[in-house]
Amino acid sequence: MARQPLYATAGDGTKLFVQDWGSGRPVLLLAAWTFNSSIWGSQIVALNANGFRCVAPDRRGHGRSDMPMAGYDLDTLTDDVAAVIEQHDLHDVMIVAHSMGSIEAVNYLARHGAKRIARLVLVAPTTPFIVQTEDNPDAVPRAMVDAQIAAIAQDFSKWMGENEAPFFMPDTAEVTRAWIREMMLSVPLPVALACRKTISFADLRAAASRIDRPTLIVHGDNDASAPLELTGAKTAKLIKGSRLAVYEGAPHALPLTHSARLMADLLALMDA
Repeated sequence: MARQPLYATAGDGTKLFVQDWGSGRPVLLLAAWTFNSSIWGSQIVALNANGFRCVAPDRRGHGRSDMPMAGYDLDTLTDDVAAVIEQHDLHDVMIVAHSMGSIEAVNYLARHGAKRIARLVLVAPTTPFIVQTEDNPDAVPRAMVDAQIAAIAQDFSKWMGENEAPFFMPDTAEVTRAWIREMMLSVPLPVALACRKTISFADLRAAASRIDRPTLIVHGDNDASAPLELTGAKTAKLIKGSRLAVYEGAPHALPLTHSARLMADLLALMDA
């Protein structure tokens, strides 16, 4: 049975839908951009079967959470995560964060501290800093970032169609692809754009360098959404003692395309 309450309340009153299943040591699951907690279904079932409690929130503006007109900046989103952790009384937590969830997880540790956190797993992270600047030359030029945001704003469904193939594996079922398309398009475009800008301009280099919890970074070497050399590899260098697990030939959607291997790595870290 799911635990109560089904919602956490953010600092501005926004109600955040939270799945809370199982018992045992808690695992907090943070989803990717325009994804909601439903994406973690297979992981929740597997982790519950192995004796873990799974807590998976829908980001504000996503899924079954409230949809305020504001609050999609990094610090507010991070404080939403803190509200979930505190109101569900989570301690000794392993955070598992996919894609956009990685910036919330890393910023949480910098902003709220690591007292409640035991371990960190970043799955295809977008950290530490995507956009090119003078002190971050090996990154994505600002013009390319702006052009991508403009393309999403003009025709989100067209942009998705043009970028879908490398997001999955060639053998990913059409029903899975359709489910993800529907999930992404269910997010209002202003929310999707605001979150996309937050991802692009979040500079978490300093925050990552201060993390002192056992950290696993899982990344595919065929990730077109967050190329390994610009994200996961850089993040691994910043987090002292972290381990980088590179999945050969894998794309960005690892919780969907490589769920069995990801689960094995999660369980190994929990037992370490």
